[in-house]
Amino acid sequence: MNERETLKVNPRGHLEIGGADCIELAADFGTPLYVFDEAYIRNMMRVYRNTIEEEYNGNGLVLYASKAFSCEAMYAIARQEGLGADVVSGGELYTAMRAGFPAEKICFHGNNKLKSEIMYALDCGVGCFVVDASSEADFLDEEAGKRGIVQDVLVRINPGVEAHTHAFVQTATPDSKFGFSIHNGTAEKMVESLLQKKHLRLLGYHSHIGSQIFEKQSFVLAVKKVLDFAADIKQKYCFEPQTVNMGGGFGIWYTDEDSKISAGGYRDYLSSLIGAVKAECAAHGLRFPRIMIEPGRSIVGEAGITLYTVGAIKEIPGLKKYVAIDGGMFDNPRYCLYQSKYTAVLANRAAEKPTELVSVAGKCCESGDLIGVNMPLPEAHTGDILAVLSTGAYNYSMASNYNRNLIPPAVLVNNGRAEYIVKPQHYEDLVRFDAVPEYLKK
Repeated sequence: MNERETLKVNPRGHLEIGGADCIELAADFGTPLYVFDEAYIRNMMRVYRNTIEEEYNGNGLVLYASKAFSCEAMYAIARQEGLGADVVSGGELYTAMRAGFPAEKICFHGNNKLKSEIMYALDCGVGCFVVDASSEADFLDEEAGKRGIVQDVLVRINPGVEAHTHAFVQTATPDSKFGFSIHNGTAEKMVESLLQKKHLRLLGYHSHIGSQIFEKQSFVLAVKKVLDFAADIKQKYCFEPQTVNMGGGFGIWYTDEDSKISAGGYRDYLSSLIGAVKAECAAHGLRFPRIMIEPGRSIVGEAGITLYTVGAIKEIPGLKKYVAIDGGMFDNPRYCLYQSKYTAVLANRAAEKPTELVSVAGKCCESGDLIGVNMPLPEAHTGDILAVLSTGAYNYSMASNYNRNLIPPAVLVNNGRAEYIVKPQHYEDLVRFDAVPEYLKK
């Protein structure tokens, strides 16, 4: 097992996370169960915040990327740690506002923001919009005018940097639903349009090149492309960016096929990005802009695990062995979507070495409902507690009630203490919004 800062095997041979025994967590809260280590989350937030403080004179803001894992407790932690937040929907914004998050430190993204979401965000007083469509800019300008305000915006540009990651999470190649391309001239046209809006103030540029990226050079190259563009725009339109948002995308460890990045390693990633900004600004005669970054997965991904109870075990001689759990694609759809790989551990026998390769199957009525294939485990038995590691990002946030299964609750652990941050669903929740027309009641 690849032991991480948040995980260890205790003297009872059980897996621990944040000082809490996973077998006791399963007994107290049931399974499936999402578990998050608060100390790990806070430490990662501080790594990014302190790096900007120390290496860029604090002229920047770390925005927690809500889509990785959004709940009121996460916004409360981010607020306490001095971070901003990146939201991509009215629902994420509503959750942040309920948690008392400062609206002026919220950046609202999205490639197809609904008119109702834009109006709600304006009424909340969000600090910045990331403009992703010309029609959005027009509507935003109109609505800001109705409110008698000038709204700060960034424009999302596509620098054409291809990050070495899964094709479905590459977001800055020429064929992307996000942003405006530098290379085909649409980014320049959007900048020109925004500079003419009476009720919008263009602060600068946003770029996000993908997710689960381990190459520093990808970020450095993206900075160069963005600031080359900024220099060209300055020459043509006398506009110089006050803010440059370089998105997120720092990779995390899922299996031993991935690099294991320490906290210092993430500091190095951000240092490289900051260094590139300084160098390119100096080369182009640009003032140093405020830097924003949007880490999500790297803050919460390795901080989280999911606990399951092993149920049926089915072996097909000469072919494969299925170990079924009480969860599945409804609480973790990433294998179904991306064939994402995970590391699993028998939490009640965490010191035991793997002896076989198995497919971990969910309980949904789908042949593709798998958490992983060829996963190394000791011989599993019905009733064992299975822990799937690095599930803090894009698991709860992508969960569903497929087959009318219940989305698992989530607990936050700190020094062995565990409390709900997402309470359990009940069957009544599944039918809460069902409606039966009168003619069907006869």
